[in-house]
Amino acid sequence: QVQLVESGGGLVQPGGSLRLTCAASGRTFTYEAVGWFRQAPGHEREFVATVSWSGGTTYYADSVKGRFTISRDIAKNTVYLQMSSLKPEDTAVYYCAAGCRRVVSTCQSADFNSWGQGTQVTVSS
Repeated sequence: QVQLVESGGGLVQPGGSLRLTCAASGRTFTYEAVGWFRQAPGHEREFVATVSWSGGTTYYADSVKGRFTISRDIAKNTVYLQMSSLKPEDTAVYYCAAGCRRVVSTCQSADFNSWGQGTQVTVSS
C-alpha cells in the first residue's frame, strides 16, 4: 500500500496560482497512473486530472483544461498539480490518488486504490 500526502493548498485570490504536491511513500508508482480529484462542500467528488506512470500522457477535466497542469517526478515519487487562473469555483478539498492501471483517459475514481487525506484550496477575494 502506498501512502499519499498532499500539500500546497491555501487561500488565493481569483486569478492567482497554487502548486499542489502529492508525495508518495511505501512503494513507487511504477506502471500506475496518478490522479487529482476535488470535492467542494455539498458536491460529489469530481475528477480533475490524471498523469500516466511515465509522465508522458495527461488528461484533464474540461473545467480545468488550459489552466491546470499535472506532472510527475519519477525519481522523487511525487506528482504535482500546477493551478493557474484560479476561480472561486475551484474552491474544494483536493485529493491525489494512485493505482489506476488503465489508459489515463479512462481512469475512474474506482480504479484508484490509494488516496491522500486532501488539501484545502480556497479561491476568494
